[in-house]
Amino acid sequence: MAWTPHQQLKHVAREVRLMVDTQIACLTDEVLPALEKKGVNLVDYDELHSHEKDLLRLYFKSSLEPILTPLAVDPGHPFPYIGNLTSSIAVVIRDPYDDAMQFAIVSVPSGLNRWKSLAFTKSDKQKRNTFVSVEQIIINNLDLLFGGMDIKSAHVFRTTRNADVARNEEEADDLLEMITDEMRELRFAPFVRLEVDCEMPLEVVHRLTVELGLSDKDDVYSICGPMALGELDSLPVKHKLNSPLVYPPWTAKTHPRLQGADIFEVIRKGDILLHHPYHSFVTSTQHFVEAAANDPKVVAIKATLYRTSNDSPIISALAKAAESGKQVAVLVELKARFDEVRNMGFAQKLEDAGCNVAYGLVGLKTHCKCIMVVRKEDERLRTYVHIGTGNYNPHTASVYTDFGLLSCDPDLGMDITDLFKYLTGYHRQVAFRKLLVAPGTMRSEFIWLIEREITNAQGGKPASIIVKCNGLDDQVMVTKLYEASRAGVKIDCIVRGICRIRPGISNVSDNIRVVSILGRFLEHHRVFRFENGGKPEYYIGSADWMTRNLTLRVEVVTPVEDESLKKELQAMLDACLCDRRKAWEMGPDGRYQLLGVGTMRSPPRKHTPQAASPNLITAVETMGLHEGLMQTVAKRCRKAKMVKLRKKCGSTVKSRRQYDTS
Repeated sequence: MAWTPHQQLKHVAREVRLMVDTQIACLTDEVLPALEKKGVNLVDYDELHSHEKDLLRLYFKSSLEPILTPLAVDPGHPFPYIGNLTSSIAVVIRDPYDDAMQFAIVSVPSGLNRWKSLAFTKSDKQKRNTFVSVEQIIINNLDLLFGGMDIKSAHVFRTTRNADVARNEEEADDLLEMITDEMRELRFAPFVRLEVDCEMPLEVVHRLTVELGLSDKDDVYSICGPMALGELDSLPVKHKLNSPLVYPPWTAKTHPRLQGADIFEVIRKGDILLHHPYHSFVTSTQHFVEAAANDPKVVAIKATLYRTSNDSPIISALAKAAESGKQVAVLVELKARFDEVRNMGFAQKLEDAGCNVAYGLVGLKTHCKCIMVVRKEDERLRTYVHIGTGNYNPHTASVYTDFGLLSCDPDLGMDITDLFKYLTGYHRQVAFRKLLVAPGTMRSEFIWLIEREITNAQGGKPASIIVKCNGLDDQVMVTKLYEASRAGVKIDCIVRGICRIRPGISNVSDNIRVVSILGRFLEHHRVFRFENGGKPEYYIGSADWMTRNLTLRVEVVTPVEDESLKKELQAMLDACLCDRRKAWEMGPDGRYQLLGVGTMRSPPRKHTPQAASPNLITAVETMGLHEGLMQTVAKRCRKAKMVKLRKKCGSTVKSRRQYDTS
C-alpha cells in the first residue's frame, strides 16, 4: 500500500493505542495485584487514612511547595514552556470573587522522586514498601498553591516532543557546532504526542491540543493508570536478601585466560573471546585499554566510541595515554541518539588531554566497536585489536550480552588500521582482508554467504544459517533468506527486537524459525553462522541486519577463526535455540508465544546441539539462557582458578572435591 506519511501515522497511532491499553491492563490487573501479594503496594491518595494525608501535607509544604510554580494561562499569562517527556497537571479553578473559571498549569519538576513511601519513620517497616505517586500528592494539595480558589478539576498529562532532526550535514561547516545547535533546537521541537488521564474533561483535552498544536483524534492517548511506566523502575523498594522479586546477585568473572596474566602476552598465545556480562568488562576490555595506557612499549591507541558511561574509565585511560606522550586517536560519534550532549563533553575532555578527536563522518553514524593498540616489540611494531558487538560502557556491560574479540592477527590489525585511516582522514578502501565493513561491501558479502548456502542445499550438501541480532528488517536480506528457505536451507533467526521475517509460511519460509529471548540480561550480541558444507564459518560484530546498519552506519563484522572460539560461539547459539523458559517463538502471523507453555510446549523445529554440553542444555531448558550460562561460566572460571593455583603451589593444594567429604 502506498500510504502517505499522514495515513501511516494514523495506522501507527491506532495500533499503539491498542498496545498502550494492553500494557496498562497488564499492569493494573496482573502486575500490581501480584506485587501487592509480595508486600509492594502502589496506592491511590483517596485510600489513605486521614493521619497519612496529614503527614503527606506536611511533606508537600516542606519538600514540594517551594519548588512548584503555579502558572496561570490567560491573556496576560501565555501558555508555559513544557519539556519533552515531562508530566504536568492541568488545573481548572473557579474564582469565588467573580465566579470566573480559570485555567492553570503546574509542571512536575523532572528531578523529583516519582514515588513517596508511606513509611514516615525508619522504624515504620510495615509501610516501607507502600507508595503514592508525587502527582497525586500535588493534586490533593493544590489548595495551598491556589489559595482562596475553588479547585474544580486537576488531571495529569504528559507531552512528547519530536526527537527526530532534519540534518543537512553536507552543508555544515563544523559538525560539533551543528550538533550543539540541534540540542538547543530539540528543547523546542514540535509536540507529537499528548498522554492524558482518562478522566480528564474533553474541554480540557481540547484546550491542551490547541495550545500544543496537536490533533484531538490522532495525537491524544488516554491513559487509565499511571503514566511514564518506565519510572516504575525508580520505586525505592526495600527487599530482603532472599526476596523472590529480585535476581540473585551475579558478579562477572575474570576470563580464565586473563587471571593474573599479562594481557598482551596472553593475546599473543591465541585469540580471546570475551562474553559479557558473564566475563568481567573491567578485567578484560577495560583492562586492555588501561594496560595499553600504562605500558611504555605502547606507542599508539585508536578507538571508536559510540556510547559510554558518564564516569567512563575508558575515557580516562585514553586521556592518560595522550598525556603520557602516546599517539591517541578517537572517533567520538556525536550523532548517537540521546547521547549527543554526553559525547560532546567526552570529545572536549579528550581534546584537552591531547587526543586527536574526530566527530564522525558526514552522512553516516559510526556504530562499530573497535580499539587498536600498537606496541613496539623486538624492534618491530605489533598491532593488538578489540572488535566487539557492544559499547565500551562498563555499566551496560553488566546487563547487556555482548561478545568481544581480542586478537593480534596481522590481517585484522591491518584491516583496523585501514578502517581508522577512513574514519579519521581521507581514505577509500576497496576491500578488506578479513573484515566485513558497512556501508561498503558488508551487505553484498552477507548475500554471497547466503547464496553459497543455497548452492550447497541444491547440491545436497549440509546447508544452514543462524542469525543472532537485535533487529532484522532489511528487505534485501529478508528476501534472500526467503529464497534460501525455499531452496531447503535451515534458518534460525534469534532476533530480540523488530523482525520483518515471518516463519512457517508454506512455500515461502517453511525452513525458517524466529526466536526472541527476553530475560535478566538484554540480548545484544550479533552473531552469524553459515554451515558452509560442513565447515561452519562464524562472524561477530556491531551490525544488525537492518537497513540503517547496512547502508547508513559504519559497521564492522569480523570472522572468528580459532576452532576453540568457534565452539564457544556454537555452544551459546545452541543454548539460545534450546531455551524453554525465556524464549518466545514467532508464528506465521507475526505473534509470539512463550516456549514451554500452552500450545508451544516444544518448538516447531527441534534444535540439535552441536557444541553445548548436556549440562548446559539441561540448565538452559530448566532455568533459562542467562541462568544456564551464568552457572556454566562460573564453573569454568572456578576450575581454571584452581588449576592455576595447583600449578603455582604444586601438589599441596587439593581439589575442592577432595575436601568435600559429604
